[in-house]
Amino acid sequence: MDLLIEDGQCLGVFGESGCGKSLMLRAIADLDRHQGTVLLDDIAASETPAPQWRRQVCLLPADSEWWFDYVGEHFEHLDPQAAAMLGFKKDVNDWQVSRLSSGEKQRLALLRVLQNQPRVLLLDEPTANLDQDNTRLFETMVADYISHHKACALWVSHDLQQLQRVCKTIYELKQGQLEKQP
Repeated sequence: MDLLIEDGQCLGVFGESGCGKSLMLRAIADLDRHQGTVLLDDIAASETPAPQWRRQVCLLPADSEWWFDYVGEHFEHLDPQAAAMLGFKKDVNDWQVSRLSSGEKQRLALLRVLQNQPRVLLLDEPTANLDQDNTRLFETMVADYISHHKACALWVSHDLQQLQRVCKTIYELKQGQLEKQP
């Protein structure tokens, strides 16, 4: 596979379940072994310490992981304005993670990823657990981030209509190959 994503772009990928979309994102994030070369500004992931690479090239999986009891423990600083843009109240830092819905976890996981100010967002079915209104808030947050930070995104979804809304270019992953869609 050969793929180039320019600053400010959001590319979409869809394909059948099990075709390798998540594996592709995990390889780009340098989380799984792979035989390819992944570059960011002509610097290979293999030449960059893993923690540094993963701050610049952030994967947001469909199901986020939480390891502390309270939301605020997962953030160096949770921007209250950004949290409000995703529908959260000012006291969200004090919320117990065990009481969060899967949709709340996913929206907060986006904020957690964005606090690292990544150059590349790898989004793996990021809105699968969100209702329509929260999906729109999420999409807007990602678009604003990409625009204001000269970042880019690779957005994987089974929802082709969503990809058409948020992505300029869309590919289908089929038999290990990316096929650009008209």
